[in-house]
Amino acid sequence: MSYPVTFEADYEEQRNRLTTFFRLILMIPVAIVLYVFGIVASIAIVIAWFAIVITGRYPQGLYSFVADFNRFIARVTAYAVLLTDTYPPFSGADDPAYPVRMQFAGPLESYSRLKTFFRLLLAIPIMVLRYVMTLLLEIGAVAAWFVILVTGKMPRGLFDLMVLANSYTARSDAYVYLLTETYPPFQDDTTRTAGTPGPNDARGARPQLGLAG
Repeated sequence: MSYPVTFEADYEEQRNRLTTFFRLILMIPVAIVLYVFGIVASIAIVIAWFAIVITGRYPQGLYSFVADFNRFIARVTAYAVLLTDTYPPFSGADDPAYPVRMQFAGPLESYSRLKTFFRLLLAIPIMVLRYVMTLLLEIGAVAAWFVILVTGKMPRGLFDLMVLANSYTARSDAYVYLLTETYPPFQDDTTRTAGTPGPNDARGARPQLGLAG
């Protein structure tokens, strides 16, 4: 059975030097929205924690809202670290046309109250690895910034490495936010073959790197 939270990112080799150079400044509006969104989402997650511990269920409305927040963070992060030049929408709603996508299987019929109650303790190993992956993502972003300014291109190998890191951080967030009870995989079939030319690459079509458990 596939992992209940998927992450995909489309690779685009040619990049805009100007928006890359000013990326941190361009991030300001969406960062403000993320900050406000995060405050509300934090309250929603606490409410969801109580709801699951008491009833064993994750209310659909809360699940959808927190999933949108998770998706929004992933898209903002991807834009910030130069995985895409496309400005993220000011919402976390699913957008199949956006080059960075997350999908969620939806709330389980029944959740483990015990796993939910001790979620922060159970998440410690994940958060340690998440910290490492975040550092990797930041280092990759700095390298990509210089490379794009010089060449106007994002190297495929660097892109794949950064997507691996972004995928893990996004799916580890999903675990912490109670969106899944399953530990996020570090690597799957797609990440193991990252960088391998797809069947459409020879025809010049834009390949996709889909990270799904």
